[in-house]
Amino acid sequence: MPTITLPDGSQRVFENPISVREVAAAIGSGLAKAALAGKVNDRLVDTAYVLNQDANLAIITERDPEGLDVIRHSSAHLLAHAVKQLYPSAQVTIGPVIENGFYYDFAFERPFTPDDLERIEQRMTELAARDIPLSRTVMPRDEAIAFFRNLGEEYKAQIIADIPAGEDLSLYQQDDFIDLCRGPHVPSTGKLKAFKLMKVAGSYWRGDSRNAMLQRIYGTAWTDQKALKAYLHHLEEAEKRDHRKVGKALDLFHLQEEAPGMVFWHDRGWRIYVEVENYIRQVLREQDYQEVHTPQIVDRVLWERSGHWEKFRSGMFTTASENRDYAVKPMNCPGHIQIYNQGLRSYRDLPLRMAEFGSCHRNEPSGTLHGLMRVRNFVQDDA
Repeated sequence: MPTITLPDGSQRVFENPISVREVAAAIGSGLAKAALAGKVNDRLVDTAYVLNQDANLAIITERDPEGLDVIRHSSAHLLAHAVKQLYPSAQVTIGPVIENGFYYDFAFERPFTPDDLERIEQRMTELAARDIPLSRTVMPRDEAIAFFRNLGEEYKAQIIADIPAGEDLSLYQQDDFIDLCRGPHVPSTGKLKAFKLMKVAGSYWRGDSRNAMLQRIYGTAWTDQKALKAYLHHLEEAEKRDHRKVGKALDLFHLQEEAPGMVFWHDRGWRIYVEVENYIRQVLREQDYQEVHTPQIVDRVLWERSGHWEKFRSGMFTTASENRDYAVKPMNCPGHIQIYNQGLRSYRDLPLRMAEFGSCHRNEPSGTLHGLMRVRNFVQDDA
């Protein structure tokens, strides 16, 4: 006889094991209809989850922040379902929730076009209108690997192969589509009422440029059409004020393909840059910072000592000269340590404040670059 404690502190006792959905129905038909998931002892679960012992339970609806995450996660699966129906040869990989939406990565023999996105979104709408129930099953790891390989989903099989042997995995099915996922998901596709596909971009498998290039379809999802329209309107207004457009219109800076992620500052833009730098320099001097300057290119020995060569090498630009390996610095602090190490120091010297307007380079994936907001070359004062 499980005793279920609700968020308001009230308790309900049931004679037999009971699902989250059934608890919601016992509270009220309206809550049962609105339920998207449950939170059992602070763990999110599906509405089909069965409680067979005493537990704390909150019914998650679209009014809860977790409810929106569940909607977006399920929308990613809806996207994959639509793509597999329209383009059966496409292979699915991962589809997580991100800020304001979701994405799903696919391996496909040709680039998806704007027309493809329209078709996919229309198929998503049709699948949502069918109100298809979602069901969860558990499968042993090795069986799941064989299952997805039999479907031709080699990427999904690789993901599962990285999971420790002996673990059971959860799979979610909606109609003819089945995917690996921890969940939870909405009870049925009819709960997905407001979504839109935004764009497609390139993405390397597992974020490694040595691997195959995948196609990442981005989407957004909200609780209702009003919220979706408000978000799209916000994006339209932000687009008008995009710093890349402003930079071009005011002749401040530009970027070009020959130097991806690196800025060409024009006279007007550089004047602003210098003014900002001088202001920061003045503030740092008032706070007793020593301004230093360290080399751009340093032997790999230093980066091995700092741990960057082992942990961050893929994010560094490297070069070689006279049988020595070098790296362009991705950050300033290892150089500052070298300055500190020059001579003996006393505790009376502390705190020792160093700052450097150091030009750093990081080999960010090309698909993540975005104007001045995500670059491969930047300056930080490191104060």
